[in-house]
Amino acid sequence: MAVTLQALLAEANRLMEPEAFQDYCPNGLQVEGRGEVRRLVSGVTASQALIDAAIEQRADAILVHHGFFWRGEDPCLRGMKRRRIAALLENDISLIAYHLPLDAHPALGNNAQLAKRLGIVVDGGMDAGPRSVGSVGHFSEALAPEQLAQRLVDVLGREPLVECVGEQPIKRIAWCTGAAQSYIDKAAALGVDAYLSGEVSEPTIHSAREQGVHYFAAGHHATERYGVQALGEALSRALGVEHRFIDIDNPA
Repeated sequence: MAVTLQALLAEANRLMEPEAFQDYCPNGLQVEGRGEVRRLVSGVTASQALIDAAIEQRADAILVHHGFFWRGEDPCLRGMKRRRIAALLENDISLIAYHLPLDAHPALGNNAQLAKRLGIVVDGGMDAGPRSVGSVGHFSEALAPEQLAQRLVDVLGREPLVECVGEQPIKRIAWCTGAAQSYIDKAAALGVDAYLSGEVSEPTIHSAREQGVHYFAAGHHATERYGVQALGEALSRALGVEHRFIDIDNPA
């Protein structure tokens, strides 16, 4: 079934509420393609590999979490950026991206979708208000750190970096997908047993050790595969467009 690009954007914006966020990039339509959308491809990042796969799939639009035009980057269209955007324009494919809105959504977001797969009961956000990017929750039964590490392997298909700070079990946990390692101090202040992010930095380990919080870094890409899939599926159900998620493997 074909829908107009504007109808697709209207539904996506209704779900994501991008106007409520101060983000590091534009949310919504980043590159405009053809006016009708029959086939929507989603992926984590608007890499050349994803664009090439979408062209092969005869997609009319691509939906991603990591798009283009980040704050502070060189605005010139040359080299890698030129090739990516040229491929979209030459094939009349739209690029639609949602960054923080897709992290924070209470049902479709990266954090909500990861919690669903890990068996975490969501209690609320790490920040006050309805649009917190990080989340806090609990397990129905406490887990040993090694049990949570194995669950991450089973769900995400990759070994996490784990910093255990003792033998205490994990009942309450805070988490934020992607590059949210600096939130560990906020998590510790909330009195959780463990904190989970995608990426890790050198200071993160010291924070975990000194504040007594088990820490898990499960990969930026791996922890952010699920929100964009959920949004794509929601758009497909609402509008009847064909949707396919394409996972371009990334160990980071």
